[in-house]
Amino acid sequence: MGKVIHTGVVVVGTGFSGMGMAIELRRQGRDDFVVLEKAGDFGGTWRDNTYPGCACDIQSHMYSFSFEQKADWTRSFAPQPEIWAYLRQVADKWGLRRFTRFHCEVAGARWDADEARWHVATKAGDTYVAQYLVAGIGALHLPSIPELPGIQNFRGKTFHSAQWDHNYDLTGKRVAVVGTGASAIQFVPRIAKQVEHLTLFQRTAAWVMPKADHAMPKWTQKAFATVPGVQRAYRGFLYWINEVRAVGFNGHTGVLKTASKLAAWNIRRSVKDAETVRKLTPDYVMGCKRVLVSNDYYPTFNQSNVDLDTSGVAEVRENSVLTKDGREIEVDAIVYGTGFHVTDAFDYLDITGRDGQDLAKTWSERGINTYKGITVNGFPNLFFLLGPNTGLGHNSVVFMIEAQIRYIADAMRVVETAGGQSIEVRKGAQERFNAEIQRKLADGVWTKGGCASWYLDSQGLNRTIWPGFTWRYWLQTRAVDPAAYEVVGHRRAPARAVG
Repeated sequence: MGKVIHTGVVVVGTGFSGMGMAIELRRQGRDDFVVLEKAGDFGGTWRDNTYPGCACDIQSHMYSFSFEQKADWTRSFAPQPEIWAYLRQVADKWGLRRFTRFHCEVAGARWDADEARWHVATKAGDTYVAQYLVAGIGALHLPSIPELPGIQNFRGKTFHSAQWDHNYDLTGKRVAVVGTGASAIQFVPRIAKQVEHLTLFQRTAAWVMPKADHAMPKWTQKAFATVPGVQRAYRGFLYWINEVRAVGFNGHTGVLKTASKLAAWNIRRSVKDAETVRKLTPDYVMGCKRVLVSNDYYPTFNQSNVDLDTSGVAEVRENSVLTKDGREIEVDAIVYGTGFHVTDAFDYLDITGRDGQDLAKTWSERGINTYKGITVNGFPNLFFLLGPNTGLGHNSVVFMIEAQIRYIADAMRVVETAGGQSIEVRKGAQERFNAEIQRKLADGVWTKGGCASWYLDSQGLNRTIWPGFTWRYWLQTRAVDPAAYEVVGHRRAPARAVG
């Protein structure tokens, strides 16, 4: 029988979200918390994704904690090893290892109304009993692997980009890559240089813009490290440059149509073959799907050993892939660049709230629905980081995470100041918030841009993106509005929230 461990707060995950929450708790003077991590180290997405060419598509100086700025980023867009090293350094600086339980995967969580406590079960059989539960699991951690017909007959190697097999040497191999998402456009140019032949299976073309990536000069690194305020000013400059892009995404698609024309010109100037240019040019407005950045993706198709297939996979055989237009392509390996479960990632959650409510079932029936992407009616003392409708298409999600961790800390303060035991968002407040979010999203490029994307759920509603400027989100999350919540005292089952 497993152990029962009592603590104040359980934080799940050690990516930017989970680490940020743990640091905020430490900054508040708390040490009554534990961080549960299924892997063996900090880092989240940046620990797991080690594929060739993996790098950030937001500037390094924005894609980092504002309270832990790094002066010596080597590039304007940091590569994966450097981001992962940064996260581990920050974790060590804040002494997070003593609070973290590695190789500890959460199996489920149950709210006990009599105790006003969460019972968090692990797959090892232990149970953590805590007043607060913070889910920092992120959206990009469950690889999405398509069920290709006949894949069980394939004798070659298969793996997803997020589970890259570095023991398998692709040199001289015939490789099929399925998918053209953010990961694929980074690793395809790298492996194309070493494989005998690469066939890229594209279902939908992506808009790929040039990447303003460059080595950071030594003099700027020195200035950031020694001159007070310089790095913060540079970070502010980057923030506002990125923030302007929200105008096009939210109701002003004419801006993006103009940008689409520039992006189409970029394809024509980068790719020699006219038919390949046609295949690579999307038929939807830029921004409808995630806009990608790369300087070497399009030129890769000028290589004689690279083919682009848009007909699709009809069947996988023992040593080949049969395309839907009848061609058989011999391959030694299949690499999936098909991204992650996003809106349906919450289907895998096993969280039971007040009155036995099942979170996954509730969201499946009514749609993913939160208040500010952080709290959920019927689930007291449960908080999400980078939850529904707080993802971004134009700026750094670390900015959103920092707003959320401060908000959660303030919610805990509200409970303790009131002498209560739990806090739960009122149903009416949550419904009004979501109605306003969906009203704004209805005019956005994700809805009107002419595509289907992982931003949308099975009902076609955008449950992923924040519709607007991030500074507006910051304003909305500076402090908890007591009127939106119900605080309940000790050993009282929370009353049903009213609108």
